[in-house]
Amino acid sequence: MLRSFVPIAAAVVIAAPAAAQSGDLALVQNHLRAVNTMTADFTQTDRAGKTLTGTLSLKKPGKIRFQYEKGVPILVVGDGKALTFIDYSVRQVQRWPISNSPLGVLINPDRDISRFAKVIPSGDSRVLSVEGYDPKHPEYGRITMVFARDGAAPGGLMLQGWVTLDSQGNRTTIRLANQRFNGPVSDGTFRWNDPRRSNARN
Repeated sequence: MLRSFVPIAAAVVIAAPAAAQSGDLALVQNHLRAVNTMTADFTQTDRAGKTLTGTLSLKKPGKIRFQYEKGVPILVVGDGKALTFIDYSVRQVQRWPISNSPLGVLINPDRDISRFAKVIPSGDSRVLSVEGYDPKHPEYGRITMVFARDGAAPGGLMLQGWVTLDSQGNRTTIRLANQRFNGPVSDGTFRWNDPRRSNARN
């Protein structure tokens, strides 16, 4: 499980400035700055069709948590400084910096997405897709965030999810549902138990 997930995490977490600003990018920026907290249900599907579900919690600046369904011994938590991947089945912990990453855009209200993102034509005026990719570092992969135009959502956009593609061609899709914005989210949500300690549990 660790081997299949790590490239996904790397693709989500790491990519750097690439593209130019546009009107739609400004809309995305407005949405991201209007969201202080978000909770949602998520479904993660890999290229083999394997699906996992869970809940997503986000709090700015810098905090995010992917809590997988019961029975899945992995956890991903951003504490404001780094994104941590924990595999409780093998008691392994890995960390990546959040800075200069597409995921950082979701949790850093001051980040200028025009430095690394571009709008991808979707063929549907109701949908806005934005891709983050660093051509100088293809090993970091690509992330495409998908938004729906929704006048009732912050900034007029609703984040639907994202797709990552790593350097080996592994494609992973995250779909969101039941998105809730700017409600109370405790800082304790982003704490985690270290499996390298004998009494740890997720």
